[in-house]
Amino acid sequence: MSEKNDLTQVSTLENMLDYQKGSVVSRTLIDKNVGIVTLFSFDEGEGLSEHTAPFDALVYVFDGKVEITISNEKFILVQGQMILMPANEPHALKALKPFKMMLTMIKA
Repeated sequence: MSEKNDLTQVSTLENMLDYQKGSVVSRTLIDKNVGIVTLFSFDEGEGLSEHTAPFDALVYVFDGKVEITISNEKFILVQGQMILMPANEPHALKALKPFKMMLTMIKA
């Protein structure tokens, strides 16, 4: 019999991880061969420098405000908005206010 985890219960994204001053916090919810779902919280001014990933990644912002740059085009996202970061396209993130996001990466 498999072990139950907290995802088999009703959960609220905002309560699944906290902000930490001057930090980026992450929590992996699902890690499978076909994809990964990870929650992140970023303090204001924190971010991820430009990089690429070999898979499409869907960002859903569930709190705060972020600037996401994809292939040199800037997008401002706020709570309730999402964007696709295409595979192999350079992208970066910077928290304009503390923000939380769910990143869903599809590998197949």
